[in-house]
Amino acid sequence: MPPVNNGIQFLEAKPVPRPGRWVSAAFIGLIAVIAVHSLATNPNYQWDVVAQWVFSQTIVSGVFFTLLLTVLAMALGTVLAITMAVMRQSVNPILRAVATFYIWFFRGTPIYTQLIFWSLLPSLYPTIGIGIPFMEPFVEFPTIDYFTPLWMAFIGLGLNEGAYLAEIIRAGLLSVDKGQWEAATALGMPRPMIFRRIILPQAMRVIVPPIGNETISMLKTTSLVSAIPYTYELTFVARTKGQALFLPIPLLIAAALWYLLITTLLMMVQSRIERHFGKGFDRRDSPTPTHDRQAAINRSHTTNDDPFIEVTP
Repeated sequence: MPPVNNGIQFLEAKPVPRPGRWVSAAFIGLIAVIAVHSLATNPNYQWDVVAQWVFSQTIVSGVFFTLLLTVLAMALGTVLAITMAVMRQSVNPILRAVATFYIWFFRGTPIYTQLIFWSLLPSLYPTIGIGIPFMEPFVEFPTIDYFTPLWMAFIGLGLNEGAYLAEIIRAGLLSVDKGQWEAATALGMPRPMIFRRIILPQAMRVIVPPIGNETISMLKTTSLVSAIPYTYELTFVARTKGQALFLPIPLLIAAALWYLLITTLLMMVQSRIERHFGKGFDRRDSPTPTHDRQAAINRSHTTNDDPFIEVTP
């Protein structure tokens, strides 16, 4: 029987039955069981070979160079993106035009095409010189000796990523209310300090999630650097080794497991950074048990005004 207080009968909050949840959960569970059974029982996957190669020196070295390339490209892309995002908001029309052209060009051409052009850089410019423009260079050196495949892959990926990150950062900066600039300016703070201490910390709440996605995407985009060709990247190493041993599937599975592991770690780091910069903005409702919800209703005394309140979760 519902509890009675001062002659008022309270209604107990009961969860609304939702059978659709259980039906969908059972269906998804059945699909998952079928998929796991297929993976475990199909001999063509050759899981014993996967276990043999997943921690081999060949695969681990490919993981190292993939991570190195990802970090370098994202670092270059982030620096370029911040610069271009600020230039896009500049009052100088020349700076805005340069930033707009950069973003337009590198977002408008495929990354694979850009990497092929970087691989042809020694053919376009056999030598690179340092000197006064339109005059004979003081020093010249062969392009191929200094622009190695690693450097060309790093620059190609970084330039392309910078164009996408620039729009992400610009959107984050625009999400901060203009009044923040005005208030900080009224306090006499210089523009670099306003950007560093006022605007950027607030914009990070908007910037971090898409940058995390771009980092994960960059990890997998590194597989395209075979166009240069850069032969130490994980996918290329796994594919060539698998073809040489006539074991393409197990070697590619080993590479995929490493990609999944690294992606999982990156997602965990992204989640922690989001929580740090999103303090005070988390709109997710924490699940509340029925009895806790009913206790909160009783403590609020809302039923003193209307004893016929009905609460559903």
